[in-house]
Amino acid sequence: MWPPATARALILKCFRSVPSPYRKSDVKQNLLGHRTPRSCAAMESSHSEPKLILIFSGKRKSGKDYITDVILDRLGEDVCGVVRLSAPLKQAYAQEHGLDAEQLAGSGAYKEIYRADMISWGEAQRRQDPGFFCRLATGGTRQPVWVVSDARRMSDLDWFWARFPHQTRCIRVESREDTRRRRGWLFTSGVDDAESECGLDTGVDFHWTIMNEDDAPSLDEQLRPIIALAKEAARR
Repeated sequence: MWPPATARALILKCFRSVPSPYRKSDVKQNLLGHRTPRSCAAMESSHSEPKLILIFSGKRKSGKDYITDVILDRLGEDVCGVVRLSAPLKQAYAQEHGLDAEQLAGSGAYKEIYRADMISWGEAQRRQDPGFFCRLATGGTRQPVWVVSDARRMSDLDWFWARFPHQTRCIRVESREDTRRRRGWLFTSGVDDAESECGLDTGVDFHWTIMNEDDAPSLDEQLRPIIALAKEAARR
């Protein structure tokens, strides 16, 4: 594993080629912890303040991405911005290890080969700065409604609660193990028993729980109050 300083330098190198709403010099200085005229808080406030943040969590193959895509389709891209907390991690990990970033960001078997090591690599960065990937993932979001598709740790929720206490709502997506198996899930030691899968199993008072099962109420019915809240927030 790369030392934290080296890993952070690689992440910054990866993001130099990504369009950013703030100056690259600000990103580099803030992420490396150097003193700058602009604090991290000031950098974060440089993007539009969200009216509503919907944070989704759930087990692998529970259907989080599908459900957040449904919400995006209902609200439209002008209103809704999907935030994937794992996106900057996967981009940097792929660059460091010479991997295919596009496949690593997908849901196929390619990602599963590297998942355990990628989790360990990301944890090393979070130990140095728990909000590191949250800042990178949300930096370019301009829409009034943010949909965070992949919260996995209490530190993820803490970051949003601390900065956006009035806008943040938490949603849990649930599916039975037999359903997840039919979707391709297979228990993997070091992945399914790690914090990235179990960190939000307890201790969170979710605003909504979505049952993604054939015998549950339809997703349209379950998502109706969430969509209504999002539309109302966007009008404010």
